[in-house]
Amino acid sequence: MSSGRDETMRYRAHFAVWNEIVRAREPAWMQAQREAAFARFEALGFPTTRQEEWRFTNIAPLLRASFHLATTPAPLPEDDWLTPYRAWGAHHLVFANGHFVGEVPANGHPPRFFARGIRALLQEAPHLVEPYLRRPVEELPHAFIALNAAFLTDGAFVRIPRGAVVREPIHVLFLALGQQEPLIVHPRNVIVAEENSQATIIESYVSLDDSHHFTNAVTELIVEENAVVQHYKVQREGRAAFHMAAVRIAQARMANVFDFSLALGAALARTEITAILEGEGADCTLNGFYWARDQQLVDHHTVIEHVAPHGTSREFYKGILDDAARGVFDGTIIVRPGAQKTDARQVNKNLLLSTEALVNTNPRLQILADDVKCSHGATIGHLDEEALFYCRSRGLDAEMARELLTYAFASDILQEIAFEPLRRRVREWVLMEWPDGERLTEML
Repeated sequence: MSSGRDETMRYRAHFAVWNEIVRAREPAWMQAQREAAFARFEALGFPTTRQEEWRFTNIAPLLRASFHLATTPAPLPEDDWLTPYRAWGAHHLVFANGHFVGEVPANGHPPRFFARGIRALLQEAPHLVEPYLRRPVEELPHAFIALNAAFLTDGAFVRIPRGAVVREPIHVLFLALGQQEPLIVHPRNVIVAEENSQATIIESYVSLDDSHHFTNAVTELIVEENAVVQHYKVQREGRAAFHMAAVRIAQARMANVFDFSLALGAALARTEITAILEGEGADCTLNGFYWARDQQLVDHHTVIEHVAPHGTSREFYKGILDDAARGVFDGTIIVRPGAQKTDARQVNKNLLLSTEALVNTNPRLQILADDVKCSHGATIGHLDEEALFYCRSRGLDAEMARELLTYAFASDILQEIAFEPLRRRVREWVLMEWPDGERLTEML
């Protein structure tokens, strides 16, 4: 078993190779940023269960694996891998093994927004991304975010112009394709919604096979005054994959953000979401659904920070855990001293389908203002035996009754997905998790 120190040294060798590849293609400030970020990674080291934020998420299986950096794009398969998403009518930005490989416009119409791969912009117009990539390393809170800054491979830069209403969703699709050796990718996405703009962003991570790989992603949403953004993060990677992700949302005055995190795949998946309501009257909703089976571990850590007065936030997460799966929900709402008239609510509900499944839930409030309305709560439970008996008395067999009640538990949070084509597709994905999914689909 390798130690965290051994892994740090391995990444040092990878960093030397990667630096040689990108050095001649990037501005000096980016090289300095990469080097500072890697030094930050070495100083921090990988997190352990001794640290409060990681005490329920053991990354030892990830450290035991040996990954190689994906330095070049992968060829896309010949079959129609875009089929599951065509009904969305979206503008697709496609990445294969972390590298931008092309875009598929929505309905052939020219987009009302600017979108490019970050790696290309670092060569062609680095000034566009410099304000978002050139940051003090003290803002990198742990090793995985520092690694992303050091090894940034590619990602989507999307800017919605002032006053633009983008009706078609913008789909940022990250495909993982099998290679001869396990790969690690470090996507970085920057989404900027300028004043009075509106857009829907879907960020998908999908495995096209059962290959062993590691995704370490960071996404930043900058939502300016009166802008409205719906952001969906869909994680459906293979059961042999590892997934670490951080989403940071900054909201200006009267900005409105709806964020939904869906976690169905990966052996170990952790998503951190931090929403900072910087402007007066900002409105934020963080919703999510996770389903873990076998020995999967799914972790969500969220922070909603109210900085200005008259802010509103709603948070609703649901999880289903079966077999020997593990779940973690850690949600914090912070109300700063100047954030009077804040209205914040947080709920986490979990359903355990086996005696071996386990979830650790920790909803928290930190209130530093005296004129606020804040609440939080969490529940953990099993299927209701009386409800199961009722379903059996109406002619359903035991397995179908169990699946029907489980879907009923999930259905209300799935209804929160505002984009109807995505909601319909997620419903299909969830139903297909059951052995009798097709029969259950016919019933519903």
